[in-house]
Amino acid sequence: MFYGILIQMFWDEHAPPHFHATYGEFKASVDIRGLCISEGSLPRRAAQLVLDWAELHQAELLADWDLCQSKQQPKPIEPLR
Repeated sequence: MFYGILIQMFWDEHAPPHFHATYGEFKASVDIRGLCISEGSLPRRAAQLVLDWAELHQAELLADWDLCQSKQQPKPIEPLR
């Protein structure tokens, strides 16, 4: 979580690799490889923060996706500061 944005990844998810971002009543799925919002929406500033964070941590997010697909605990990823 950073700046009030909750980032989640779930074990029983479908491809392509993605994570979920929630900010207040807004929810979005973010494609990890494409670094874009694939479903839902976030306010412009929150969306930019999430996409910037995802770009910085893309390799870690893909590694966590693989862990989740193997029913293993994902590793924590540093939030934006």
